[in-house]
Amino acid sequence: MRNLKVYRHLDEFYGALNPVLTIGTFDGVHLGHQKILKSVEEAAQEIAGESVLLSFFPHPRMVLEPQDKNIQLLNSLDEKISLLKRSGLQHLILHPFDKGFSEMSAEQFIKDIIIDRIKTHKVVIGYDHHFGHDRSGSLDQLREQGLKHNFEVEEIPAADIKKVSISSTKIRNALLEGNVTLANRFLGYHYFMRGTVVEGDRIGRSMNFPTANIYIEEKHKLIPKNGVYAVHVENRGILMKGMLNIGRRPTLPGKDFSIEVHIFDFNKEIYNETIQVELIERIRDEKKFDDLKSLEEQLNKDKEIALSILK
Repeated sequence: MRNLKVYRHLDEFYGALNPVLTIGTFDGVHLGHQKILKSVEEAAQEIAGESVLLSFFPHPRMVLEPQDKNIQLLNSLDEKISLLKRSGLQHLILHPFDKGFSEMSAEQFIKDIIIDRIKTHKVVIGYDHHFGHDRSGSLDQLREQGLKHNFEVEEIPAADIKKVSISSTKIRNALLEGNVTLANRFLGYHYFMRGTVVEGDRIGRSMNFPTANIYIEEKHKLIPKNGVYAVHVENRGILMKGMLNIGRRPTLPGKDFSIEVHIFDFNKEIYNETIQVELIERIRDEKKFDDLKSLEEQLNKDKEIALSILK
């Protein structure tokens, strides 16, 4: 795995050798994105160049649609960076996206950023990619400017994109419906959530199912449909098995929303530590039980199913 250089502003980027550039938010870094990144890497290798992704933070929708409080993203910024590190990408520019930047014309974007700032040798973009103010910039514009300013433009063919038939929206919808199996297939990896372990009410301990309550700081992180899931849990580089509950725990008092994971064969205190939970398969909906004994019986059944899934 190559070392990925991360820049938090275009001004931090001091250039690359024969840059091969792609542009986009890449939320999810799913199989469609991975196809584009692979093409960028291959193009860079052909010309002894270096791969560059120009992305943006915050997500453009947060700036352009501030009234929309329901924006849900597949990755926090840290999660996206960790996924891009796996891709072989060499340079990641995370330029701040604000109102002023959104009003930059397509012509200005090409001249000021693609040509003058990055000194791009080649641009690789996905099918039907648009850029600049009101997304007015097109492939034809890029190609026209490429001929004038001596950079190549490669578009991932429509047939390739449609064949994969993947989008961040499809993945979000699958997760909101609880279909993590489909979402994982589109992503090319297991959907995961990272958070800090915080103190809970410790009711799980009385049923021999202690849980780690997870606090996720990123408010726009998509949380899948409520229910019970078979999961892998990573803490301090160690991968473990477990089962996760997302929801309001209808049998227990309070009924506050929580994300809590029971890690199998694990009894250490990990408060204030970061854990990552990978969702493998959804087991069932949340259900209200008559008493804690009935809930414990169900949890034992859930554990058997989870172990069968994870074996």
